[in-house]
Amino acid sequence: MLEAIGINLPLLIAFVVNFLILFGLLGVILYKPVLKMLDERTSKIKESMEQAEKIKLQLAKTETEIKQQIETARKDGQKIIAQAEQIGERLKTEAKDEARREAEALVTKAQAEIQHQRDKDIEELRTQFAAIAISAAEKVINQSLDKEKHSKLIGEVLEEAKFK
Repeated sequence: MLEAIGINLPLLIAFVVNFLILFGLLGVILYKPVLKMLDERTSKIKESMEQAEKIKLQLAKTETEIKQQIETARKDGQKIIAQAEQIGERLKTEAKDEARREAEALVTKAQAEIQHQRDKDIEELRTQFAAIAISAAEKVINQSLDKEKHSKLIGEVLEEAKFK
C-alpha cells in the first residue's frame, strides 16, 4: 500500500534512521557546544552589566566626592581671601600709624629746633641789647643828663642798633 503512493519502506526507514543519527550527532557535536557558548556569553554579558553598574555607582560616588572637594576648596579659598584682606587692612593701619608716629616725631623735632633757634635768637638779642645799653650808658655818662639830650641819645642808640 505504501508502494502504491510511491513510498519505499526500506528507503523511508533508512531516511528516518539517518535523520535520527544526524539529529543525535548534531545534538552532541553542535547543539551542546552552541548552548554552552551561549550560556558563557550570557554570563559574560551579565558580568559586564554588573561591572558597568558598579562603575556607574563608583562614578557617581567619585563625582560626589569631587563636588565636596571643590566646595571645600572654594570655602578654603574664601577663608584665605578673607585672611588676606584682614592682613592687608592690618598692614594699612600699621603703615598709617607708623607714618603718624614719624610725622609726630618730625613735628616734635621741628618744634625743638624752633625753640632752640628762638632761645638762641633771644640770647643774641639780650647780648645786643646789653651792648646797646652799655653803649648808651657810656654816652650818657660822657654827656650831661639833660632830658632832650637823653631822648636824642636813646634815638641815636636805637638807630645804630637797627643798622647792625
